[in-house]
Amino acid sequence: MDMPAAIIEAVSNIDWMQVSEVIEDYGPVIRVIQHTWSHQSLMEIMNGSISVPDSVINDALAHRIEQGDYNIRSARITSHETGKVDIEADTKSVGRIELSGTIEEMIHSREDSHITFKVKERALKDHGLASWFFSRMSLSMVQNIFGRIEVEDIPTTIHGNRVRVDLKPVLETTELATTELKGHRLLDLFDVESATPHEGYITVNTRVEVPEEIKEMALNVLR
Repeated sequence: MDMPAAIIEAVSNIDWMQVSEVIEDYGPVIRVIQHTWSHQSLMEIMNGSISVPDSVINDALAHRIEQGDYNIRSARITSHETGKVDIEADTKSVGRIELSGTIEEMIHSREDSHITFKVKERALKDHGLASWFFSRMSLSMVQNIFGRIEVEDIPTTIHGNRVRVDLKPVLETTELATTELKGHRLLDLFDVESATPHEGYITVNTRVEVPEEIKEMALNVLR
């Protein structure tokens, strides 16, 4: 079938060099957006909150631990409707550790990205008497005696029973930090203001600080 003359003329008038340049410019950002979010998840973020299942967090922890030779062999979290979060970790130095507590802060912005976790209960599963002492000491004292238990390349500060995990150095090395959409880093598309545990998932509250045009462009990539 012959193509209508109008279509042939329209195609012949396209500046294919310009099209190629657009594809080259936006190809990387499209790939990263599609790899990171679904249309539904990004829409939830843009609307102010997203629910993240424990399984997604645990998969991310497992992937991170696989990337290096860490003291931690494995780690997983379990969220509860009461607001409590349980953390189980298997370490090379002291074996299995169980921590239970609450998320006091979860912040992400252009200036700061961190989580503050208050530990309320703790146990060393492979040490009888030591576990008794472990459960009654502050976490900072435990760290002084038993050594550091965090993933070593994620800066962690412990004061008493509060653990602050600095995520910014890790996030700044990701593709989200090095990929831009019209001058806006994908890492800066939204801020995180807080996180609330529920049974099997954590709700993360967000605030979008980019122009409406950028929001629409990012969402259109996922349609």
